[in-house]
Amino acid sequence: MAWLIERRADHVALVTMTTNKANAQNPTFFDDLHRAFDRLESDFRDCAVVLTGTGRVFSAGIDFDYHFPLFARRSLAEVDAWFGAYRATNLRLFTYPRPTVAAINGHAYAGGLITALDCDLRIAADGALQFALNEVPIGIPMPAVYVEIIKYALGAPAAAEMTLFGQVYDLADARRFGIVNHIVPAERLIDEAVNWAGRVESGCHPAYGFSKRALQAGTLRAIDDARRLDDDLLARRMTDLGGLRAHARRYRELKGREPSWKVPEANDFE
Repeated sequence: MAWLIERRADHVALVTMTTNKANAQNPTFFDDLHRAFDRLESDFRDCAVVLTGTGRVFSAGIDFDYHFPLFARRSLAEVDAWFGAYRATNLRLFTYPRPTVAAINGHAYAGGLITALDCDLRIAADGALQFALNEVPIGIPMPAVYVEIIKYALGAPAAAEMTLFGQVYDLADARRFGIVNHIVPAERLIDEAVNWAGRVESGCHPAYGFSKRALQAGTLRAIDDARRLDDDLLARRMTDLGGLRAHARRYRELKGREPSWKVPEANDFE
């Protein structure tokens, strides 16, 4: 199902992610994001963007049922191609030249939290929300390109703690770390996000886009450097034995069933 886009106020588009119940990220999610932003660029060219989810989850991060079998196949070329597509979605959102506001309606985990951090401003609904960059404890290395985006959004100390230790944080911690800029009652979430997105009138979007690019210039240079590290090593780290076993453990914990793919053994690596 294509993401829902509706005009709110005079120059704000509300984009609701609807790929699946938890907006788990997989190639369909990536395609949905690109189709949505193609529409924004063709049909809503005067609009800032508010991005939100549905139900209790903003986005749960990568789709385990798609990605864990992919990593277990241990095809470096396949993993590199997958990550090239994944990276493109985050960079498109991160560098979008108009205002982007994440209206965080529910939990945001791993890649789902990175999607929120791609946005210029983050507003969360008050409640028992959880936030985590929990890739490392699941056995997934954080891509170097994404580390630069996280550092831009949160600063290096918060980025280091969240990325390396992968803890789950509540809303108060999310505010302390700078994950969210504002917390509002759930019933006011969309209105508040639309209000913030609309504070820059459409005639000023070129000025906004230039200023945003200037703010991101150092990060974009670092992203170019980080891309080489990802290209050289990421696929190998995604497919090492310890990580693949951690994927299977996490899958059993979360799904309550055995993996549907073959979990490699040590002799498969000889």
